[in-house]
Amino acid sequence: MVYRRISLLLLVLMAAANSTAASDKQTYIVLMDKAKITALDSMLGESRKWYEQVMDSITELSTQEEGDEEDNSPPQLLYSYETAITGFAAKLSTKQLESVKKLEGFLSAVPDEIMTLHTTHSPQFLGLHPWRGLSFAPHFFSDVIIGVVDSGIWPEHVSFQDLGMPPVPSRWKGGCDEGTNFTSSNCNRKLIGARAFLAGYASERGINETEDFRSPRDFEGHGTHTTSIAAGNVEPGASLFGMGKGFASGMMYTSRIAAYKACYAGACVTSDVLAAIDKAVSDGVDILSLSLGRFSSEYYVDLVAIASLGAVQEGIFVAASAGDTGPAASSVINAAPWMMTVAASSTDRSFSAIVKLGNGETFHGVSLNSGRPTQQLLLVYGKTAGEDGANLCKNRTLSPELVKGKIVVCDRDNDNPVENINSEKGEEVKNAGGAGMLLLNTDDQGEELLVDPHILPAASVGASAARSIRKYLTSGNGSPTAAIVFKGTVYGNPAPVVAAFSSKGPSLVDPYVIKPDVTAPGVNILGAWPPTLSPSRLASDSRRVKFNVLSGTSMSCPHVAGIAALLKSAHKDWSPAAIKSALMTTAYTQNNKGSPISDMGFNSSDSATPFSYGSGHVNPMRAANPGLIYDIAHDDYLNYLCSLNYSSEQISRVSRQSFTCPDDTILYPGDLNYPSFSVVFDIDSENNSVTHRRTVTNVGFPCSTYVVSVQEPEGVTVEVEPNVLKFGHFNQKLSYRVSFFANRETSGSPKTVFGSLSWASWKYTVRSPIAVTWQES
Repeated sequence: MVYRRISLLLLVLMAAANSTAASDKQTYIVLMDKAKITALDSMLGESRKWYEQVMDSITELSTQEEGDEEDNSPPQLLYSYETAITGFAAKLSTKQLESVKKLEGFLSAVPDEIMTLHTTHSPQFLGLHPWRGLSFAPHFFSDVIIGVVDSGIWPEHVSFQDLGMPPVPSRWKGGCDEGTNFTSSNCNRKLIGARAFLAGYASERGINETEDFRSPRDFEGHGTHTTSIAAGNVEPGASLFGMGKGFASGMMYTSRIAAYKACYAGACVTSDVLAAIDKAVSDGVDILSLSLGRFSSEYYVDLVAIASLGAVQEGIFVAASAGDTGPAASSVINAAPWMMTVAASSTDRSFSAIVKLGNGETFHGVSLNSGRPTQQLLLVYGKTAGEDGANLCKNRTLSPELVKGKIVVCDRDNDNPVENINSEKGEEVKNAGGAGMLLLNTDDQGEELLVDPHILPAASVGASAARSIRKYLTSGNGSPTAAIVFKGTVYGNPAPVVAAFSSKGPSLVDPYVIKPDVTAPGVNILGAWPPTLSPSRLASDSRRVKFNVLSGTSMSCPHVAGIAALLKSAHKDWSPAAIKSALMTTAYTQNNKGSPISDMGFNSSDSATPFSYGSGHVNPMRAANPGLIYDIAHDDYLNYLCSLNYSSEQISRVSRQSFTCPDDTILYPGDLNYPSFSVVFDIDSENNSVTHRRTVTNVGFPCSTYVVSVQEPEGVTVEVEPNVLKFGHFNQKLSYRVSFFANRETSGSPKTVFGSLSWASWKYTVRSPIAVTWQES
């Protein structure tokens, strides 16, 4: 039977051949029907053998045809995907791709693409204290495994040591890959798995071992940092240059870690990321943390979303970063409803500095410098500092004759916060002889204050201070001067505040769910750092540290992954959707001063909206006991895709097998049992109304009564039926309907208004945000 199937395969490939010349080869990710591939597995033992036969057949066919050597070069199989996603990655010519499309079970082929990588105090800010409360509950020492797909890990770091940890869980199927400067002995009872996936990156760019390791070892620090945030050990006295000193701890510091390296030299190739997710699922992780992504696309071509659905189907919670391209609207990524999309916000801790201008004005800023203040020094900026581009302090734009001994004013780029562009500016100033640097925000960056480990005295200031400083520089009143005073670590600032860089909703792909889902600490976060890498990541920087400060949704994502691990340990029977619901419905929307959470990307006095923070800021203590949850089954997600008018073929790509939408039921996007409400009205309609249906499960007191309360969005009437839910036992499910009516004429232009719906008992409040958007049909 096996040989007959292979012979038929060769005949199919030969029939598909044509005289079209092959183009240069490109890596494609080929999605296959899971049911068809499973049938082949029963014959060949594993799907990779069948894919290898496919490649061999294409090679045999190529040698039988005329053409140059490049056209006849064999295809290259990079990966086979078997768990979270079904298919393979291969380097194919155009003609070879056409042959592959004729395979039985073929669903789609997508070109490989590049994605980008998007603590001491944050656990305390979240209410998690070592050795007490939720962090010291009996269930806290269970064997929850967090898988982190990132740039690898530095295994010797104190954050990943296994002192006092019990043996590795028997259910664990993972391993420890060997490679450059990495052996199986680098894993332990804490770091129970470490793998490297580099075939896609190596195929496209090659691996330069002066720029990265061919192993799970982290070359650039990002993966080490994010992993420690999720699950690093408790380390007393952790700090960076003495700043932020305290207990460093991951969100669930007793959990196990599995590191999956899929990012090299700051870039992550999709085929490698998929291989990492696929292996993590088969290895047996409970939680996945994905601090990476690319621009939004429809779910049926979003391969990370497809693999994430496969993970969720296996009971794995997936946390993903919302992206770092805010404050622009609709910049959010990783927005599939089965993924937990995490925005970034501040804690109440800052690394304070004061900028004193020569005219007597003073401004608050931030700096990682400490010690004595600078002298009052001359300021130079733009043309007074060098040639065109000197305002950005880019390479070789500053004139040593103009900047020596002075403080150079530099405009901040619209940069990715996880990159070291600002540190490079400081290096440029120092190389030109500057004595210090002021880094000025743009208007888009607002009052967002990010620190960088500069190699000279420096401070960063927000947009309002930046405007005043630029005005002072161009006033023509004598020689402008400034001094920088370093104040060290300060606590008690208004927080949280959503970061300007944090990508905002609504999703361009899917307006029927509010994204992001929640926000978590992601600004100036202290985490573990490789000892061979300088904190600035500059070659000229000889400093070495155990911990470093970074910002980004890359940092907020592992916070939520670690908190999800806490919930998983407390509620082993909860589904990924149940954990997500608990995190969303218990999130808060007021800061530590009792005011609405604001957004750094706008006027700091303006309130943020659910398109900035989703349901609000995560609250681990409340999430562990939410009262009610909104659960979602796998088929519910597929029916949701039906309600979006996806074709059967498109849904099959997402589900990895044939799927037909039910024809006996009218499906509406608003009926997905999501813990928030996103209503879309037609701007041209005079009678807008829609009804959403929800089902909640009682996970609180067995006999409980909940009464609904609604904060209606402006211009919208909201009716809930029934308005009281009475539960008689634990795990009981009750359903309700919410109807939304536009009760005024629209303005004739797209707009969104916000509100909320809450179910309250004597003990619990279960809150869901509401977004009502008028848009063109």
